[in-house]
Amino acid sequence: MKIIIAKNYQSMSRKAADLIIRQIQMKKNSVLGLATGNTPLGMYKNLVRACKKGEVSFKKTTAFNLDEYAGLSENSKNSYHYYMRENLFKHIDIDKKNIFILNGAAKNLKKECENFEKMIKERKGIDLQILGIGLNDHIGFNEPGSSFKSKTRPVNLTTATRKANRKYFSGINEVPKKALTMGLATIMRAKKIILLASGKEKAEIIAKALKGKIKPTVPASILQKHPDVTVILDKEAAGIILLPKLVK
Repeated sequence: MKIIIAKNYQSMSRKAADLIIRQIQMKKNSVLGLATGNTPLGMYKNLVRACKKGEVSFKKTTAFNLDEYAGLSENSKNSYHYYMRENLFKHIDIDKKNIFILNGAAKNLKKECENFEKMIKERKGIDLQILGIGLNDHIGFNEPGSSFKSKTRPVNLTTATRKANRKYFSGINEVPKKALTMGLATIMRAKKIILLASGKEKAEIIAKALKGKIKPTVPASILQKHPDVTVILDKEAAGIILLPKLVK
């Protein structure tokens, strides 16, 4: 595991974008796993800027998104379809047929997830997976207690996760109680992983995930077993892991 400490959020975002650009330059038809939330926004802005400058092209790139809320249509402003379209896809030259996001409005959510897994395998897996980390150490929507063998599936969201995400909705009652997410085993099959975290509120969470015991109650701790993980943190998020004593 490689840990990069950036001086601030802007630097973290640039470094993450640079790694993605390097991946695409090495392999034009790279398969990317993409994440949502506040943390990757700066990274996406850098990618859009680079694409418009002609520094990178996404024409042959395929993108799979980590997760989606159940019950929301792709046109809902709170859906991850909308997030990805507004923050990345409509600003770059990616082919729409190469964009894959779970359909939270599907009639059969289990089958939707099974088909998603199948599509990833048909494209010979994800080359580079981007991850953020939740306040309870979840990655994707794999909440504490998720099996390390889990695949893409429907999940129930914890109260903690729903409260953390209510800022995007008009109130807690509007936050969906279910979601669809890549599983931990799905994530771990990616050839490379980049984990991003910013802000002092993520410091203890990151320390538990990277230095603590590997256990299902800390879903992100499974990343310690992956052969090629790059963690990019700003100084605030890295605060605790910079200390000599490991977090238990």
